[in-house]
Amino acid sequence: MRSLIRVLAIAAVLACAHGQPAVAQQPQPAPPPAPSAAPQAQQPQFSSNEILDNGHRFFGTVSRGLAQVVEKAFSQFGQPNGYILGEEAGGAFVAGLRYGEGTLYTKNAGDLRVFWQGPSIGFDAGGEGARTMMLVYNLPATETIYNRFGGIDGSAYFIGGFGMTALGAGNIVVVPIRAGVGLRLGANIGYLKFTPKATWNPF
Repeated sequence: MRSLIRVLAIAAVLACAHGQPAVAQQPQPAPPPAPSAAPQAQQPQFSSNEILDNGHRFFGTVSRGLAQVVEKAFSQFGQPNGYILGEEAGGAFVAGLRYGEGTLYTKNAGDLRVFWQGPSIGFDAGGEGARTMMLVYNLPATETIYNRFGGIDGSAYFIGGFGMTALGAGNIVVVPIRAGVGLRLGANIGYLKFTPKATWNPF
């Protein structure tokens, strides 16, 4: 009798276990699709070929040696996002002055007329009237060119009839490239002040 009860109990347990519904495995959600890469925005910088093409047209027959100076500027500061073409006149004997005017060109913010003036003090003598190209770096907006830009130490460079210096104001760097005699690359301390209108006041 006990054996029969034991057998019936085992059978009941097996029947209950067999009747339990299987737990369905929940499907894992599919990973979201990877966002498609946004189209790369057009870079606002100018290439060295663009600068050289404009420079050769601007300086004309005296543009020999421009490529070496532009290469030096690009190796030191990279690609500019603006450049200025203009003319200036200046002179110095220890203390000096410089005045100029031109147009700032950008790829995505239009063009802007600019004037510049500046004093210099130091071991510097000479005078010149020359065409000038200025490479402009890190310019956030065209109006931010209206500022005072002081000389960057060790930036003077001269080759093939062209001279290059570098001026800075915050993160913005302006690199004037000048051609001809009387480049005034003496060791001077000074700045250029850019204004929207011509003025005789260099300060």
